[in-house]
Amino acid sequence: MSFKLAFKNMKKNMKDYVIYFITLVLGVAIFYIFNSMEAQQAALSMSESKQQIIELMVQALGIVSGFVTVVLGFLIVYANNFLIKRRKKEFGLYMLLGMGRRNISTILLLETFLIGIFSLAVGLIIGIFGSQLMSILVAKMFEADMTGFKFVFSEDALVKTIMYFAIIYLLVMILNLFSAAKYKLIDLLNAGKKNERVVLRNPVISVILFIISIAVLAYAYYLAITEVTGATANGFLFAILLGIIGTFMFFYSLSGFALKLIQMNKNIYLKNLNIFVLRQTNSKINTTVFSMSIICLLLFFTICIFSSAMSLNNSLTAQLKTLNPADITITKQYNLPEKYTNSSGKVTMEYSEEQRKDSLIPIMESLESAGFDKSNFSDYVEIGQYRVENITPKETIGTVLSEMQSDFPALQVDYPETIIKVSDYNKLQKLYGREEITLNDNEYVMVCNYEAMKEYRDEALKNGTTLTIDGKEFVPKFDECIDTIISISTQPMETGTIILPDEAVKDEWKFYMLLSANYVGQTDDEKQAVEDKLIDVSEEDSTVNQVVFENMTAFTKITNYEASVGISATVTFIGLYLGIIFLISSSAILALKELTDSSDNKERYKILRRIGADEKMINKALFKQIGIFFMIPLLLAIVHSIFGMKVASIILEVFGKQDIFSSIILTAIFMVLIYGGYFLATYFGSKSIIKEEN
Repeated sequence: MSFKLAFKNMKKNMKDYVIYFITLVLGVAIFYIFNSMEAQQAALSMSESKQQIIELMVQALGIVSGFVTVVLGFLIVYANNFLIKRRKKEFGLYMLLGMGRRNISTILLLETFLIGIFSLAVGLIIGIFGSQLMSILVAKMFEADMTGFKFVFSEDALVKTIMYFAIIYLLVMILNLFSAAKYKLIDLLNAGKKNERVVLRNPVISVILFIISIAVLAYAYYLAITEVTGATANGFLFAILLGIIGTFMFFYSLSGFALKLIQMNKNIYLKNLNIFVLRQTNSKINTTVFSMSIICLLLFFTICIFSSAMSLNNSLTAQLKTLNPADITITKQYNLPEKYTNSSGKVTMEYSEEQRKDSLIPIMESLESAGFDKSNFSDYVEIGQYRVENITPKETIGTVLSEMQSDFPALQVDYPETIIKVSDYNKLQKLYGREEITLNDNEYVMVCNYEAMKEYRDEALKNGTTLTIDGKEFVPKFDECIDTIISISTQPMETGTIILPDEAVKDEWKFYMLLSANYVGQTDDEKQAVEDKLIDVSEEDSTVNQVVFENMTAFTKITNYEASVGISATVTFIGLYLGIIFLISSSAILALKELTDSSDNKERYKILRRIGADEKMINKALFKQIGIFFMIPLLLAIVHSIFGMKVASIILEVFGKQDIFSSIILTAIFMVLIYGGYFLATYFGSKSIIKEEN
């Protein structure tokens, strides 16, 4: 009997369950898709190093899944409570007919179980097919061979999804039992007549609080940007706290004066059903201050996380070709000392006589002595890098040193700068296919592509900062740094290298040797074969920035590409994962609140019909009301995000210039699809609820 009644109730209340059901299905599907990544990896033909990268990405997604479970758990519990409140009058009728609390609890238990099983099944089906699309995305990012691709099904993801959501549904069932145990007949029967408690706020006090909230938010924005610019972000967390407080104060004060302000404009306030729409919206904001604040912050996190992830992915992918014009760069420290000591005189590193002799041997000669044939290189360049004790950032940065130190207090300004002969520099640039330079005997050039440092280097060059080296003065040839590379890398990491005339550089200043080369062969497989030969003679069997020999380190285009793709893929998938979950959560809370209010306000819409409002006017009023309710937290979240993205771009500068515009466009599309989809579903659901019954 209870099962039959629960099943009928679920069918009867399906219009109330639609948003709840959609949210559950999307949660299950997304959870399965992102946790099936490991199985998708097995279906693709990849190199061992790429598989290792995906394994690390899967581990990161596993950690994020724990957080996602908590978020979804709170969301489902919150949504369930809305539905229970919606049906209090129905439960009161059951009790009036003689049904006990235990029977009502049983019905609730069965309804929760049925909707849970149904949503879990549908979500898993969508997730299993959706994971095939994820496989295509993974294959594209990692350039995997899909010729042997087959349908992917992950038993581990299935078990994990069922287990996690079973725990959530069990928690909901338990909470429903406690709720049912507290029901009183009189409260249940009068539930439909009770309105949410509306606290009337003094308009003057509300305006003052609103101004304070704007000031608090403005200071939070300023503090976040200025603190993140520096390396020590002591006030960054404080800025976040101020942002949260300011957001709450904004919504708390808004409903206290917004309606009064609009009432002053009679043309707007008295037009059509605007009186009804604005009063309804004002009441909702008044009673959902905390919820609106949480939703606004969730939307803010969604925009920033998704945009930053997309921006970082685009940046890393776009700059790889520019930063890797050769297949390999090997560096080797030249003329090792007997030992290194720190500032306190403690010995930190000691070298044997054999190691010191080896440090004098050129890189190519060391490779050949280990069994690597230089014919595996189609062309190569080996140069020296030099250092002079008195040429440090203190001299090269000049008058802007104090400003740079305030932003980079950890920078060692007494550490010698790197110097390269102009002829060696031109050899490298010819290998890289870049422009060569000429220098007069009293000129120097600065090479830098690390954007945060380049700003100060350029300022010093514009100021005409001169360098005194071995008793001779050198002036800058250009008033800005040359944006090129010395060593291949995954990000722009060149913080400053000085190019001097050959005759100005002494051999005893040599500190490092650097070799850049291209492998023979045209295809990826042919180049990989050459790299495998290097790995065979190396001391460590590793493919990512491996140590080739003691005192020599190699960076290769292949490993740089794989490492960069691994970072961008991990960041992208985590950004997608969290962004979708946060967006679903905020959208679902708004949708459920609107649907519940539409059900509670059916009588008010009947009154509108009695006083002459037709269905077109009522539907338009409903559309405006829901639209305003959805737009208010989104608009403030967008304002937050303008400054949030500025902060994110500062943080991500280490990875190169960020393509913010395209990532914002993608985020906007993403928001329209999900947030806009929930808005339309809410509108049509509410429209169905308030529709006049014939």
